[in-house]
Amino acid sequence: MSEPIAIVAPAPPPGMITLKGDLSGAAMKRAVKGAAGLGVPDLRAIERKGERAVAWMAPDELMLFVPRGEVAAALAAARKGLGPGHGLAADVSDARALFTVSGPDARDALAKLTPADMSALRPGEMRRTRLSQVPAAIWQSGEAEFSVMVFRSVAEYAQKLLEVASAPGSAVGFHASPA
Repeated sequence: MSEPIAIVAPAPPPGMITLKGDLSGAAMKRAVKGAAGLGVPDLRAIERKGERAVAWMAPDELMLFVPRGEVAAALAAARKGLGPGHGLAADVSDARALFTVSGPDARDALAKLTPADMSALRPGEMRRTRLSQVPAAIWQSGEAEFSVMVFRSVAEYAQKLLEVASAPGSAVGFHASPA
């Protein structure tokens, strides 16, 4: 029996905090720095340092990734940084599921499921899209590895989609990668 074209695996769920508000404001910058030790990322970017990351999700939304055991402290720091003005910090760790898709054909496997141009996805870029009809966020998390975040309520379905797209003999020969 042949090997799958990519390996799909559930990833240990990090702590996840969604921040909503004015991304260009001083309060948001304080919240992100205090909670994750990073800055506000550019449009469609993900900034990473060790086990912490900050991802641009929408014009008024960021996702913070922190070690699971540090969510309460990071959430408190984010709320303190936001202050009394308009903004939201919420723990969404249990609302999301994370998968890795790895191997030399991982980009091809994902390209079969999403309308996003996977050949254009660069390291350090976060792409919100869908896998079939499932909302998802995708970013390159390693040399030949991608992380896929979905709502936990559709995690089993998303995993099966990813596994079918990675099945042995399913290569389409696209092999496009960023220039």
